[in-house]
Amino acid sequence: MSSTPIPVESELAPAPTPRTLFIEFARMGLSGFGGVLPFVRRSVVERNRWLNDRDFVEILSLGQVLPGPNVINLALMLGLRFAGLRGALAAFAGLVLMPLVVVLCAMGLYLRFQDVTAVRQMLAGMTAVAAGLVLSTGVKLAQSQPRTVRAIAVGVAAFVAIGLLRWPLLPVMAVLVPVALVLEYRAMRKGGA
Repeated sequence: MSSTPIPVESELAPAPTPRTLFIEFARMGLSGFGGVLPFVRRSVVERNRWLNDRDFVEILSLGQVLPGPNVINLALMLGLRFAGLRGALAAFAGLVLMPLVVVLCAMGLYLRFQDVTAVRQMLAGMTAVAAGLVLSTGVKLAQSQPRTVRAIAVGVAAFVAIGLLRWPLLPVMAVLVPVALVLEYRAMRKGGA
């Protein structure tokens, strides 16, 4: 657990420039072996204080519903929000440019040494680290959300359907997203939480 307090709206830092977005997203992209999302959240919410946790989760949720990789969607939306089209392009380029070079080099090495037992064992170990990063980020994101019966029910339904029953993501989302929207709309109309 991080000891850094999560910023509230009044404590947010000024919006970053396209140059700052490029540098930060390049740092995230190079740090994020096995998944960039934990590094994006830490950078955007905790270190740079550009968003609070709740706003980050809302943008991430939208990025997950849209087609394409959710972290790239997130980078584009954050860049656009903070610095317009130039910011979106800077965040995208920072996120993918350097990792692209690293991945191409790593793939070349892997093709050469893929049959070495030590390489296979290292990859198995990295899988556990990646799973831990995803789980840690999920717990942090869940903590920032209101704990209502409807939110917990939809979250549990998604976990059971996708995680345990191994149903395909798109059909599950096609059902659960409208259900969640209707439940939230009804709760807003009633004025309850």
